[in-house]
Amino acid sequence: MLYPIFHKFLADKQGDEIFTCFSLWHWAYIIFALAAILTVILALRGKKQESKDRVLAWLSAVPFTLYMADFFLMPLAYGEIDVDKLPFHACTSMSILIFASTHFPSLRKFRVHFALLGFISNLIYVAYPSGVMAYEISHLSYRVVQTMLFHSCMMIACLSVLIHDRYPLHVKNCYRDLCVLGGMTVWATVGNASYSGQLGDYNHSFNWFFVRRDPLGILPETVAPYLAPIVNIIAFFGIEMIIYLIFHLIRRKKAVK
Repeated sequence: MLYPIFHKFLADKQGDEIFTCFSLWHWAYIIFALAAILTVILALRGKKQESKDRVLAWLSAVPFTLYMADFFLMPLAYGEIDVDKLPFHACTSMSILIFASTHFPSLRKFRVHFALLGFISNLIYVAYPSGVMAYEISHLSYRVVQTMLFHSCMMIACLSVLIHDRYPLHVKNCYRDLCVLGGMTVWATVGNASYSGQLGDYNHSFNWFFVRRDPLGILPETVAPYLAPIVNIIAFFGIEMIIYLIFHLIRRKKAVK
């Protein structure tokens, strides 16, 4: 039987150097992402939009493939599918939507807005990968490699879309970002309500997209379920507006030249 062999190779590894924030291996993933982003920017400079579209399609396929493959590898690594990996996080949801918007014309104009939320959420995770650090396992463990590689590739794909998409960011279309944030909030609320609970050996309490309580625990528990979704949308939309401003200033500087 092959299962013991696969499990020994993919299971969480103890005893080696533990993956921690801003450790050598954490910096390696950050540098990999930055180097890949710079490579894509330079490679696509001056290219026709058709060429850019093909590259963006490939870049969006990479994190989507990593995410889908993980569902087949998780049972080999952990003996089960990790429920927390279901697509109710902004990172995982946006990987599906960016890939889908590449192939479905009805979603095409939303791709840059999916990428905007995806870039912010994955940038936060790559900068501070709290989820994977909580396991206190080796940097060579499949869980660490897959998680960091997925989020790094998502960050690369999202920023590439923001820079090279045929429908660039314009503040007049920011209402679409509110639609994405609102839809993500509803979707995460459905996930939290459906998968949180206790029955037999099953005991989970999820806070996908921080709609049940804020990540810093500032809001009182009595009002958090009501205010957290609003605060979350305001916070993400505020960060998105800063990125809009950055892109606007870059375009204006290029126009002056």
